[in-house]
Amino acid sequence: MPLPEFVDRLNDLLDVEAYAADAAVQGLQVGPEDASVDTAAFAVDGVRATFETAAARDADVIVVHHGISWGGIDAVTGKEYERVAALVENDLALYAVHTPLDGHDEVGNAALLADHLDLDVVGPFGEFGGAHVGQRARAPEPRTVEDLRESLATLATGDQPVQVLDFGPETIEDVAVLTGSGTDWLDEARGAGVDALVTGEGKQPAYHEAREAGIHVLLAGHYATETFGVRALADRVAGWDAGVETTYIEHPTGL
Repeated sequence: MPLPEFVDRLNDLLDVEAYAADAAVQGLQVGPEDASVDTAAFAVDGVRATFETAAARDADVIVVHHGISWGGIDAVTGKEYERVAALVENDLALYAVHTPLDGHDEVGNAALLADHLDLDVVGPFGEFGGAHVGQRARAPEPRTVEDLRESLATLATGDQPVQVLDFGPETIEDVAVLTGSGTDWLDEARGAGVDALVTGEGKQPAYHEAREAGIHVLLAGHYATETFGVRALADRVAGWDAGVETTYIEHPTGL
C-alpha cells in the first residue's frame, strides 16, 4: 500500500482534523511520501527503542500514540536527532496520533478501557477544543471502588500499583474515563456528577480537588491505559484488503 494512502485512511478513521487544538502533530511526522507499506508496527511511544524494534521486524512505518513533534521541533539535536536518525537510517516512517486516539468512540483508548471495565459508554467526556478525549460510562450494576481497582490491576502496569483517591460514594454507577494524564478534567467530572474518574496518572492538586468534589479517582498508569488504541488500530489495519502485515511492540514503562 502506498504510504500516502495508508496515512489518509488512518486520518479519515480518526478524524484528526477535529483535533486541531492539540499542539502535537497528527499524522505523518517523519517519512518519504513516496514510500510503500508492507509491514506496519504499532507502539505507544515513539522512541529509539520502539523504532529500532520496528526496524528489526522489517516494518516500513511505525504508528504511535506519543510521537516526536509536540508543536514544532526547533532543532534536531540530542534525543531528537537520535530518534530521527533511528527512523531515517532504517527507512522507517513515523505516523503519530495523540488526542484523536484518546477520544475515538470505537478504537479510542477511553472507550476500550471502559469496555475492559465492563462499563457501558453513554456519551463523550473530556472537552478539548470542540472535540472530546474521554468517555462517560455507566456500570450495568453498582460497583465498588475496590472492584474497579482490581479490574485495573490486570493492566500492564509493571510494578506500579493502581493508586486510588477514595473520596467518592460507597457504590459507583457513573464513571468518567480519560486515559493518560486526565486529572485536569476533574472539574468537568464534578460538574457531570460522576462517582469516579478513571485515568492513568495524576497531578498534585488532584488529591484536594477529588476530596472536595467527593469523587473517587483511580490512577492505573499512563502507559497501561493507553495501549488499547494502538492495539485496536493494528487490528483495523490487519483487516484492510491491502495485505499490510502488522506487529505490536510492547514496551511498558511502569508509569
